Amino acid sequence: MMMSRAMLAVTLVVIILSDAKAETRMDIDTVSADTAVVSTTITTEAIIDSLYNRDVDLYEMPRQETGYDRRVHRIRKHWDSLIPTQTIAQYAGNMGVFSLGVGWEYGKHGQWETNLLLGYLPKFRSDRAKITITLKENFIPWGLYVKGGWLAEPLSCGLYLNTILDGDFWDRQPERYPDNYYPYLSTKVRINVFLGQRMTKIIPHNKRKTIKSITFFYEVSTCDVYLRTMIQDRKVTLWDIIGLSIGIKTQLF
Repeated sequence: MMMSRAMLAVTLVVIILSDAKAETRMDIDTVSADTAVVSTTITTEAIIDSLYNRDVDLYEMPRQETGYDRRVHRIRKHWDSLIPTQTIAQYAGNMGVFSLGVGWEYGKHGQWETNLLLGYLPKFRSDRAKITITLKENFIPWGLYVKGGWLAEPLSCGLYLNTILDGDFWDRQPERYPDNYYPYLSTKVRINVFLGQRMTKIIPHNKRKTIKSITFFYEVSTCDVYLRTMIQDRKVTLWDIIGLSIGIKTQLF
């Protein structure tokens, strides 16, 4: 009787230990399976990232940045700087009745701008309408923030080169004119200088969709031919050689 009870107790202990071992094995298998899922998820995410981010290398684990990485980032940064950050629409200004173009800003405070514009010049008394190209450099030394999200820029200045896409204009004096008949003067390219002012409306972050800000500006400008005429002819005054232009600039990002 005593032996039977002892055998029964030993059997129960063996059964309990077997069940515990089985549960432990199941837990280990579950952890291994979860690890496999996580590993598969990481691999899938790496593949997805590689499709949209060239910095992800599927054959390498995360590592310290090398000289190669820095060179790639530097090259991409230079290419990114070629993306225009502005659009400009301008009326008048010795570059056509109206002009449209793109621009770039740079400098520590974005105080320098370069614009490239295409202008339209109606035929007026000529045989046909014409297209102009303008390369413009702007300098805005400072700005003043005012209430309501506005930025006042009391002074903008700069110069620009303008040319007309037409064969009737020349960059060198034709041979049919005597020497120095038109000294230092080309009908192909005009050099312009300007002064102006701006008012910028900054779009709040939570309301931005396509643009960061919009700027309204005016400029008073003149060109090299007009300046030369005023110098040579005392009857010509400053008011005779300056012109007014207005425009709108949008800052994309």
